[in-house]
Amino acid sequence: MALLVHLATTSLAATPAAGLDTAGFDPSVRAQDDLFRAANGGWLKNTEIPADKPEYGTFIQLRDLSDKRVRAIVDELATRQYPKGSVEQKVGAFYSSFLDTAAIDKAGLAPIKPMLAEIDALKTPKAMAQWMGRAQGRLETPVQLWVLGDFKEPTVNRALTWQGGLGLPDRDYYLKNDDERLAKARTAYETYLTTLARLAGLAQPAEMAKKVMAIEQQIAEAHWDKVENRNMVKIYNPMTPAELAKTAPGFDWAAFMESAALANVDRLSVSQPSATVAIAKLLGEVPLADWKVYLKLQSLDAAAPVLPQAFRDARFAFRGTALTGAKEPKPRWQQAITELNGALGEAVGQIYVARHFSPAHKARMQELVGNLLASYKDSIDGLAWMTPATKAQAQDKLSKYMTKIGYPDQWRDYGKLEVRPGDALGNTLRSARFEWERVAAKAGKKVDRTEWGMTPQTVNAYYNPTLNEIVFPAAILEPPFFDMAADDAANYGAIGAVIGHEISHGFDDQGSQFDGEGVLRNWWTDDDRKAFEAVGAKLVAQYETYEALPGKRLNGKLTLGENIADLSGLQIAYKAYQRSLKGQAAPVIGGTTGQQRFFLGWSQAWREKTREERALQLLTIDPHSPPEFRANGAAVNHDGFHEAFGTKAGDKMFKSPEERIRIW
Repeated sequence: MALLVHLATTSLAATPAAGLDTAGFDPSVRAQDDLFRAANGGWLKNTEIPADKPEYGTFIQLRDLSDKRVRAIVDELATRQYPKGSVEQKVGAFYSSFLDTAAIDKAGLAPIKPMLAEIDALKTPKAMAQWMGRAQGRLETPVQLWVLGDFKEPTVNRALTWQGGLGLPDRDYYLKNDDERLAKARTAYETYLTTLARLAGLAQPAEMAKKVMAIEQQIAEAHWDKVENRNMVKIYNPMTPAELAKTAPGFDWAAFMESAALANVDRLSVSQPSATVAIAKLLGEVPLADWKVYLKLQSLDAAAPVLPQAFRDARFAFRGTALTGAKEPKPRWQQAITELNGALGEAVGQIYVARHFSPAHKARMQELVGNLLASYKDSIDGLAWMTPATKAQAQDKLSKYMTKIGYPDQWRDYGKLEVRPGDALGNTLRSARFEWERVAAKAGKKVDRTEWGMTPQTVNAYYNPTLNEIVFPAAILEPPFFDMAADDAANYGAIGAVIGHEISHGFDDQGSQFDGEGVLRNWWTDDDRKAFEAVGAKLVAQYETYEALPGKRLNGKLTLGENIADLSGLQIAYKAYQRSLKGQAAPVIGGTTGQQRFFLGWSQAWREKTREERALQLLTIDPHSPPEFRANGAAVNHDGFHEAFGTKAGDKMFKSPEERIRIW
């Protein structure tokens, strides 16, 4: 143990370790005091956040890499001629139209004038409801619609409602009047709305902005908060359309649903009933003239990226600088890639994986996932706080996990999507409607278990409770998360913990409410559930001690699910790493043991710097803890971390064995 302490305190930056960025270490910081800064302190000191970024680190670097690869694909397509209507032609036309800011500037307001005229022409509440229905998928209306597997009947797709309609990131920006930083964002938003109204030639721009702010203030007061929205039982409220209309009067639900291509649904789930009732009342009581101003300004905001320069500048001043702290917009080509991925993502993704995701990558990932699932199975068997009856249910759920790696087996068909050269706004609107109609068409039909919710070029991963699946797109399976040439310890600490994280979401405070078939039901004994919630309460308390900004601590209840997944994922990944050694001792590489490389790999996966404005935004809306607390918060509870670095009383990250939080 003394040897491990010596290596950890004196040698981290002195010698290379396979799969680790040793230049990013800070030899002046002991891992026993701060694992995150020991592994990343050198990088933090020497790295400036690029001017166009609100944050910068591992995830952003990989997203930049993915974007550059997609750009290379699109640039290559642009060198050839393709038949009109082919997917290659659509990709090229969509991308080049978005890039052509000279043509966008020259067109002025002409492309959006028909939409503004449509809003002007609304004469009745029914007409407004119809307009909002047609806007689904391209605009966040006060009531939003979506379609996914029914919580009680997950083999069938059902429509659901969701609260919406706010231009600021969350209700807290409107309701927390004692927070100067949030008040500053409100002021910036009102300035932005005033600018949009002025640029669009609306009379009395400042008064128009105030009307919209007043409407959104009332919407925000009706909204459920982020913690309430994590309660899966509470947000599942099935109703027939007739019951919804009776429960939430004031809004023409039938007209809304019909225009949203959901006229024939037999039932739907109303996710936030009290908010839906209050918003429907607002839709009926606030003068139609005020709603028309609201819809115009919301439409101008959404369309601003493909409107003339003054609109683009105003949008960035608010959504970029004021909300995230970014100093300049992302390069136009990168904005175009983001839009292209949203419009024709799987068309591009098909080429992406052919070039950048080999069968060997997929096979290695399948091996890693298999080890993680086997380790999770063993861990469930060894739980001291869970009774055999609930363990059997947990094992049944685990045995039914579906795993998707890299890319879908069936690619999406874009044949009916119309893309016109030189029509940036039209392409954006048509692609949004195309995607919405694809989603709406699923209502009432059997769930397609092969469908993916992310493109292969997305740097992310997810767990879907109604399908009981874990999904890992190709673009996240890159160094430093996953390096085919790296030592297993770093891979298990990085991508292994990510895999374990997604597996664990099926057993966090939300996912654990669904069984192995994806049905929302309580498969726990009462005592086991109480024991699980008691452990969760300890985790809430731990994370609420962390101060991310002066005077701003983490919301432990909002971040609970992700913190459970981080902790459990790290614990399971470590067991899987040990399993992979097959009883052999891990080699010492560059002066670090396998145990140490595992935790250093974990910590470097969460490397990131964030601007204050963006940090405030994420603390308000994001269920994930800030990266440094993800790295340290999970490790401090891990027996293996304390063994690897020989922590002792007095070390800042020491936690006595009896106080360590263990879940799965």
